Amino acid sequence: MADESRYRDAGVDLEKANTLVSRIRPLVQTTFHANVITDIGGFGGLYSVDCTHMKSPVLVSSTDGVGTKLKVAVWAEKHDTVGIDLVAMCVNDIVVQGARPLFFLDYLAMGSIRLDLVEAIIRGIVDGCKQANCSLIGGETAEMPGFYGENEYDMAGFAVGIVDNPDIIDGSTIRVGHQIIGLASSGLHSNGYSLVRRIVFDELRLRPDSYLEECGRTTAEELLEPTRIYVDPVLRIIRQFQVAGMAHITGGGFPDNVSRILPKQCQAVIDRAAWEMPPVFRFLQEAGKVSREEMYRVFNCGIGYVMVVAPSDVDDILGRVWRPWDTRPITSGKSRRATLRLHRCGCSSAS
Repeated sequence: MADESRYRDAGVDLEKANTLVSRIRPLVQTTFHANVITDIGGFGGLYSVDCTHMKSPVLVSSTDGVGTKLKVAVWAEKHDTVGIDLVAMCVNDIVVQGARPLFFLDYLAMGSIRLDLVEAIIRGIVDGCKQANCSLIGGETAEMPGFYGENEYDMAGFAVGIVDNPDIIDGSTIRVGHQIIGLASSGLHSNGYSLVRRIVFDELRLRPDSYLEECGRTTAEELLEPTRIYVDPVLRIIRQFQVAGMAHITGGGFPDNVSRILPKQCQAVIDRAAWEMPPVFRFLQEAGKVSREEMYRVFNCGIGYVMVVAPSDVDDILGRVWRPWDTRPITSGKSRRATLRLHRCGCSSAS
């Protein structure tokens, strides 16, 4: 007991950590599928994979964080949505290659464990896992006094999915004349927040409850809108149609992310007039005096995910799976190389 007391005096409370596990266990168990053959609290998470329906199964993994959006959560004292962001940033990356998410792991580090705060974060992670239909099978909450300041924390996520090798989507079949379908973002998602904080916190000095007329809600509500998870609608569409390539529009915007999937002989020509930039982006551009070019390089500007498909499939995809916002063919402009045309639609699944 003496050693534990000294450890607690140094800032690490083992009993509180054990209490945390008992509090979050019922939450985490709601994400379990029949494939989960372990409980939280073990040394490793166990997941049984049935590959009998696959010719050559391939595991796909991704790890990511939420970045400085966590500073906004601390500023607003609202922590129940950043867990959704954490899951989204990982699962949206693996579904790009046609993979179905299987399970998720999280890592959370803070100066001192605050049970209510951690439970709120885990609730968000659980919500994100349910949206992605994957299981939260393990994680780590590290209490690190002296490393993180009061109320500061950081977190990382790790997702694993599976796809049959013949069904991997890697952009290699993209051809001249293919078109891009753009899926609407829910807002800023989880990128560009260093610039967002510079504009909102430092220059405008807004408060969490400051009302943004342009957005129709408070600053905290707008900035903490969670990242949209595209797993369900994307898996629905790739089961019905041939999709040549997909990209998750994150840091680097269109220039960096779309180019990652294009063959050398292809070039995407995107008409920026093809969709209306949502209010939060216009607000940041005007208030922060950000150039149009930088906006499209830093933010998703309203398109969070893109799919490259044959022109003959565009109308069917828009009509069957999502509520279309704009189904018109968009003039792509002149290019000496292959052109890809952009459409934008919402991503609400059809009933």
